[in-house]
Amino acid sequence: MAVSIFVFRDDKLLLQKRAAEKYHSPHLWANTCCSHPRWEERAKDCADRRLREELGFNVVLEPFGIVEYQAPVGDLFENEVVHRFHGRMAADGPPVSPNPGEVEDIAWMSLDQIEKDIVARPDAYAPWFRIYMREHRGELEALANAG
Repeated sequence: MAVSIFVFRDDKLLLQKRAAEKYHSPHLWANTCCSHPRWEERAKDCADRRLREELGFNVVLEPFGIVEYQAPVGDLFENEVVHRFHGRMAADGPPVSPNPGEVEDIAWMSLDQIEKDIVARPDAYAPWFRIYMREHRGELEALANAG
């Protein structure tokens, strides 16, 4: 089981570029935060914890479904069941304070900007995020425009 978090501000999604120290997919852009729960940890608790640990803030996170995907990720092959959560940050929301051991960089981008960049530079993005953008774009668009 895994968790994926998508935090929006206005119509933009907070992306993170994974740190060099990550055991897989270092230096790749992905959605706001992804992780795996600890033993017996609920998915929601993991999402709240990892958002705080990786990006230094919390917002209210709401579930928006479970998806499955399979993808080669570097030398690994992921076969994941992912609990997805979304949140919204106000323009004057909490500061984003990335943990340098987890996050190399951040960017706020519209889904259109992300899609164009994925077409131009697919290898700059984590495989699972490319799947989310290809197969679940409509859901993400609805969340981006809900604010």
